[in-house]
Amino acid sequence: MPYYQTWEEFARAAEKLYLTDPMKVRVVLKYRHCDGNLCMKVTDDAVCLQYKTDQAQDVKKIEKLHGKLMRLMVSKETHSGSMEME
Repeated sequence: MPYYQTWEEFARAAEKLYLTDPMKVRVVLKYRHCDGNLCMKVTDDAVCLQYKTDQAQDVKKIEKLHGKLMRLMVSKETHSGSMEME
C-alpha cells in the first residue's frame, strides 16, 4: 500500500473512491506521537489509499477532507454530485 506523495492527488482519489460506493468506504486517521506522523487511510477493501505527513500545515487539510467525508457519510441525500475541495 504505497503512500501518496501530494495532498491534491490523495484528496481527488479519496473523493473518487468514496463516490463510487459510499456504503463500502472506511476512513481511518492515525497519529503516532513518537514519530510525529499523522496518517489518513481511505479504503473499500479492494483499494487502499494512504497519505502520511509530519507537517503541521497538512493537519488542517486532512481535518477538512475528513469532515467533508464524514458529512457525506451521514447525510441522507444521494451522493451523485462531486465534493468541491476548497
